[in-house]
Amino acid sequence: MSTTSPTTATPAAPRQFPCNSCGAGLEFSPGTATLKCPYCSHQNRIPQSADDIKELDFYDFFARATAQGETRDAQTVTCQSCNAVSTVQPNLSLSHCPFCGSQLHAAAKAARLIKPGAVLPFGIPGNQALQLFREWLGSLWFAPGGLKDQATREGSITGLYIPYWTFDARTTTWYDGERGDDYYVTEHFTDTDDKGTTVSRSRQVRHTRWHNASGTVWQHFDDILVQAGASLPPAIIDELEPWNLEKLVPYRDEYMSGFQSEVYQVDLGSGFERGKTIMDAAIREAVKRDIGGDQQRIGTVRTQFDDITFKHILLPVWISAYRYKDRSYRFVINGDTGEVQGERPWSVAKLVLAIAAAAILLFLIVAVLRA
Repeated sequence: MSTTSPTTATPAAPRQFPCNSCGAGLEFSPGTATLKCPYCSHQNRIPQSADDIKELDFYDFFARATAQGETRDAQTVTCQSCNAVSTVQPNLSLSHCPFCGSQLHAAAKAARLIKPGAVLPFGIPGNQALQLFREWLGSLWFAPGGLKDQATREGSITGLYIPYWTFDARTTTWYDGERGDDYYVTEHFTDTDDKGTTVSRSRQVRHTRWHNASGTVWQHFDDILVQAGASLPPAIIDELEPWNLEKLVPYRDEYMSGFQSEVYQVDLGSGFERGKTIMDAAIREAVKRDIGGDQQRIGTVRTQFDDITFKHILLPVWISAYRYKDRSYRFVINGDTGEVQGERPWSVAKLVLAIAAAAILLFLIVAVLRA
């Protein structure tokens, strides 16, 4: 199933939050429920909603999204180097791509997007994220000399929200397959012992009896998480999990103030197909448990998905991108838990020295054992 990917539309004026004291733009203060002025430190508390986060009906959404205001207009800019698509906030100057560090030349465009329903606010401020970033760089083995100083000098730490879909579903799965029950048979054989004498021995050999099996399993899935962006490698972003989704709050523009957000590039329909792949793995494990026995063979599987709902949510990351010897490296920090993951350069000289040292050590061990 396909949905509309971002399409051109007349953009609504981005919401701004001026400071009541000096008139400057207020920014969200991580770890709090306030907007803070970066110049005079005046604070405005963000109104907290008692409303629950809405789960939207998957199929019904397409018919009513535009009519009931489930979309929003935004200004976006696309990086020509890594193809990342980011929103442009009115109180930030976006001259470099937050994902790869390349200078942005493209003008902002208007796009119509599905409105986020929830956000996990930043819990870690930028200075703490930068310290975690430096500590992570300093812990890397076989890194080039001066990497820590160059990375923190040439790069910059940027806070941004990355888009995800979450899916709930109730599934009914009909299957057929085979159940394998193991049994053991004693087999006798001849062998030769250490003295060259032929001796009789026995061993237990496993065999399996297979029987046809069929049945039905029911599953309920809650908040299956699917990355909706395409700017960060899954190998990096997946390692930031787990996310504390219980800390999600209803979306408000105030949480975006002072931060960028990535625009989803995996549309709702494609996101659900990815979600089904995640669910299918769990369903197959449930089928194996239902078949029972010592071994299982799954033949055909047919799954019906009911009561499908979804949310479009934004999760916080701090990201640093810098160039080292004409290559861009990215480091990402979970903006809530502080988990650090990233790409890194290697020092060839240090690797060669380490291999040589290991070879010398091995030679010395062998020499001692032979002496």
